[in-house]
Amino acid sequence: MSSQPSLKSAEDFLSFVNASPTPFHAVKSAKERLEKAGFTQIKERDSWASRVQPGGKYFLTRNGSSIVAFAVGHKWKPGNPIGMIGAHTDSPCLRIKPVSKRQSDGFLQVAVETYGGGLWHTWFDRDLSIAGRVMVKTESGTVEQRLVKVERPILRVPTLAIHLNRQDSFSFNKESQLYPIAGLAAAELNRQGKSDEAEEKKAEEAEGAFEPLKSPMQRHHSYIVEIVAQEAGVDADQIQDFELVLYDTQKSVIGGLNNELIFSPRLDNLMMSYCSVQALLNSLSSSETLNDESTIRLIALFDHEEIGSQTAQGADSNLLPAVIRRLSVLPGSEAQSDQSYDKLDDTATAYEQTLATSFLISADMAHSVHPNYPEKYEAQHRPEMNKGTVIKINANARYATNSPGIVLLQEAARRAKKASSSTSSSSQGVPLQLFVVRNDSPCGSTIGPMLSAAMGARTLDLGNAQLSMHSIRETGGAHDVEHAVNLFESFFLHFGELEKKIVVD
Repeated sequence: MSSQPSLKSAEDFLSFVNASPTPFHAVKSAKERLEKAGFTQIKERDSWASRVQPGGKYFLTRNGSSIVAFAVGHKWKPGNPIGMIGAHTDSPCLRIKPVSKRQSDGFLQVAVETYGGGLWHTWFDRDLSIAGRVMVKTESGTVEQRLVKVERPILRVPTLAIHLNRQDSFSFNKESQLYPIAGLAAAELNRQGKSDEAEEKKAEEAEGAFEPLKSPMQRHHSYIVEIVAQEAGVDADQIQDFELVLYDTQKSVIGGLNNELIFSPRLDNLMMSYCSVQALLNSLSSSETLNDESTIRLIALFDHEEIGSQTAQGADSNLLPAVIRRLSVLPGSEAQSDQSYDKLDDTATAYEQTLATSFLISADMAHSVHPNYPEKYEAQHRPEMNKGTVIKINANARYATNSPGIVLLQEAARRAKKASSSTSSSSQGVPLQLFVVRNDSPCGSTIGPMLSAAMGARTLDLGNAQLSMHSIRETGGAHDVEHAVNLFESFFLHFGELEKKIVVD
């Protein structure tokens, strides 16, 4: 009988990615899952001394677009190891400019800027809409964040007919030819029951009162602001500012002749974000799982990886080191026996001890071998979809993987639950693959090298194989979702034991 994994994890991932068109929404989706599993939200600005306790489960966010979640073992003591998985919440996209109102040749257009290194030609002729964060002024005078996601398609970047532009390769100017159309100017004026002259007069009147900046209604098409306000549940004049991006309204789906593929936007890197969250939750499914645990299980999902991570909420910030520093000195449980654990006289070096014994999995999607471009791949390193998570290696440290990390991860994979199948549920093991780029090919990078350099913690880079990375529509393996979830769960469950067995100073 077939031993093909089920699609349960893949289908759950689809619900996650479809609900998460922006990093803000991805964090919201993660929060909802964590809170449902009993995690408590804490804040960086507060003291954790009395709130964070051994045996507890917590999460915090920064900027609403990065999130860190962790569970503390009952036998934790200062300076102990932390098993970590890091991923990122952002993907290449088009972002609405601060002043986006454009009109040309009877069309309403929206000015956008490119975010990250996208395959921008894939954004042409797609049914696009908008999503993101809106800052609104409440009746009490405070300003708060609201998330919006307009479900219906309202934007489109049209290609020029081949009859007017016969060219062997598709090229375009990203500044002048990547602006989406939002409708016809005449139709909008007709909707409002106004003429061009009335619009001009209204604009002149609005300039009478001094404001440091023009209002959103002046900087953007008024109907777009009204649609966003409706989604946020406020009046248009309550909107102070927003960060909105374009997204493809076509839903993520399972595809392929045998339902073995996933067709979806943002696989890079929401698949690894989802697998990290779900693995942490699965590792805590038993109420006793933390009773004999002396480590902390942690996930960190960062924003801004696609643009270099050098922001307050990026991986190159103090976010993860600051969290680890605070956790490293967390007192152990009063129930601990001093005979079982050597008691630290002080916590002066607890942070350094924790970093020296901790391990980080940098989880970012990997490249599947492409059947139409086989020459682009090294002969013995050609990852395939649904053949397991890919360990990424680079001699020039574009990835942070080294041999001790491979040994640890391989043992975690050996002990992992086998992806569900018709075989015995007691069977174990998930497959792994290895990847290096060709010597004559450039190599991308991840959050792994920067975090390993900043913290000195052992680090390994990996990810599931996919095609069309950075396209508006990517392709991945449906069964690799479960492979990664089971691998990460095994890492959390066995890290405390494995860390002690792989000794490299």
